[in-house]
This record gives sequence, structure tokens and C-alpha cells, in this order.
Amino acid sequence: MRAMRSFTLLPAAALMAGGLCFHSATHAAASAATSPADIVTGAWQHHKLTFEYYGITTLYNCDGLQTRVRQLLLHLGARKDATVNTGGCPGGPDTPSHFAWVDVDFYSLAPVAEGAGTETVKAQWGPLKVTPQLPSFMGDGDCELIQSMKDVIIKNFSLRDLEYRTDCFPHEIWLNGFAVKGQALRALPQDPSAVKS
Repeated sequence: MRAMRSFTLLPAAALMAGGLCFHSATHAAASAATSPADIVTGAWQHHKLTFEYYGITTLYNCDGLQTRVRQLLLHLGARKDATVNTGGCPGGPDTPSHFAWVDVDFYSLAPVAEGAGTETVKAQWGPLKVTPQLPSFMGDGDCELIQSMKDVIIKNFSLRDLEYRTDCFPHEIWLNGFAVKGQALRALPQDPSAVKS
């Protein structure tokens, strides 16, 4: 069902509202919804890559795109030190543009055998959902971004039972135009008593 026909501007200030707080709430909900059997040993894997965003329907400024991509990486389970840099916006970082390149540098968890030679953490498989309604910073206009990030998502995170769908149409914003669902491997919160002062 079509909702409207329009171009969407997503400024950086609007993108930042509520994003990182929701990530923590989502992680807590995921942990509560899974069983102890879903707890595994994980090791951080480094990923550094570049992808291009080319949006016909939705325009981002470079700063806003940078914020949105980092929010998504954290929601998918990237470590908190993830960095995102954007460029190529013809009118500058604050001007909405159809095109930008995005550099991402982050760590995500991969399951490993207990006692593996690398530094490991306890991790848990938990529900993953990215739709125009969830997490709260997403919207119907983000279809082209999810489409552009397909390889980043499916090739650089530990996911299982994955369902990935995008129905993006030029100059049209469709209700429920995309969905990424399944389970993602995320680090369990560290026990404060285990941290040395």
C-alpha cells in the first residue's frame, strides 16, 4: 500500500534522537526473550569497508547519513566503538544529497569454540528486527538505505534464520517497504563485579 509520494529530508539532529537509547532497550529485550542454551562464546571480528548510498526517493545530508548508519550497526550488534564516515555530498555535509559514500569500521561477534586462542566474550543469540517501525529511529523512507546496506548486513554480522526484504520504488515511499528479521549474535552485558577497579 502506498503512503505518499515525496522526498524526505533527514537532518542529523532528528536522526540522533532516541537512537542509542533504543539499542540498549532492544538488547535487554533480546536477552530476556532467549534461553540459556542460546548463550555461546564469541570473538570480535574486525570489518572495514566502503559502500555507496544512492537514493532517488530519500535524501540524506552526510551528517545525518553517518548517524543513521552507526545507529543501525549498533542495533545489529556492532561493538560500541564503531565508526562511520561519509563524504561525496555535493553541497557539503549539511546539504541533502542523492549520493554519498560511506566508510564503516567496526567489530562484530562471531561464534567460536570454547577456549579459542583469541580473546573471547560471552554472547547470546537474540531476536533481530529492522522495519519502518523498529527500532524507533527507522522510518518508511529508509528503504533505499537498507537496500544499499545489504552486503554490510548479511556478510559482516553473525545472523541466523535471516529474512531480508526490500521493496523500494523510485519516487515512492511505501508502507512496510523493507524488513530484516531473524536472530543476531550480541555480546552479553559485562558483569560489573568482574571489572577490576
